[in-house]
Amino acid sequence: MEHLIESLHALAQAEAPARIHHIQSDLWIKYPAAELILNQLEELLAHPKVGRMPNMMLVGETNNGKSKLIDRFCKLHKSPSIEGDEKMVRPVIAVDAPSKPDERKFYRKLLAKLNSPVRQSDRIDRMEQQVFHILGQLNTRMLIIDEIQDLMVGSSTSQRMFLNVIKGIANELQIVIVAAGTMEARNAMSSSPQMSNRFKQKFLPKWQYDEDYLRLLASFERLMPLRKPSMLTDAVLAERIHTMSEGSIGEISSVITTAAVAAIHSGKERIDRKLLDQIDFPLPSERRRGVIPIS
Repeated sequence: MEHLIESLHALAQAEAPARIHHIQSDLWIKYPAAELILNQLEELLAHPKVGRMPNMMLVGETNNGKSKLIDRFCKLHKSPSIEGDEKMVRPVIAVDAPSKPDERKFYRKLLAKLNSPVRQSDRIDRMEQQVFHILGQLNTRMLIIDEIQDLMVGSSTSQRMFLNVIKGIANELQIVIVAAGTMEARNAMSSSPQMSNRFKQKFLPKWQYDEDYLRLLASFERLMPLRKPSMLTDAVLAERIHTMSEGSIGEISSVITTAAVAAIHSGKERIDRKLLDQIDFPLPSERRRGVIPIS
């Protein structure tokens, strides 16, 4: 069991369902780019209130770790329940952007995230004041808006309108705004000099075949409760996983977890090249184009 972290030694001897449940759980694996951004988010969260708060634009391709990183940061800052203290504090609020740049839909989504009732007939200005009041009461210091590229569709007028909504929240409450999205969101944000000056851009690049990538594979292997070592850092396996995932960490995770489950079902208890070739895993680019090869 030396190929596993010590806490998984007992689980590796358990029945298949328990091990598969662990493999398919939402595991967090440390890697340098994500840890750097998490540290920068911590610095932003601790920033004192000033007239113009610093903000961040987190950019990366689809399924390359943005949403998981945000989820990790939110979990690190869950409000502890303090007995006898009725005042709730939520330093970090994260919300997915609505599917189009609609101010009313955004406020409704945010109020729903804040567990605040809202009527269909409520005026936008009332919802805005409700958002300002609740975020102030919760002592929120950071608002994270994920999938912000969905707000960058439509006319330039609607884009500017929504960017003004974000700016209004930041100015009124003096909180940090973190926007996360794809390159489309970055391009739209850059079209507004005022907003591009406000948001410092951080990128989550795809993985290159290098030492950091091999260390990532080694970390994955130590968290997969298979009874035999797979040696994922072996050149044959590492290159095959990199090709199948096209360098996206979300796809790397999917390849390894799919293969690990198959290794348990087959009784092989390890991932090898033959098993990787057998699993049903179309290339991400093929899926995006809707081209799914028939096996």
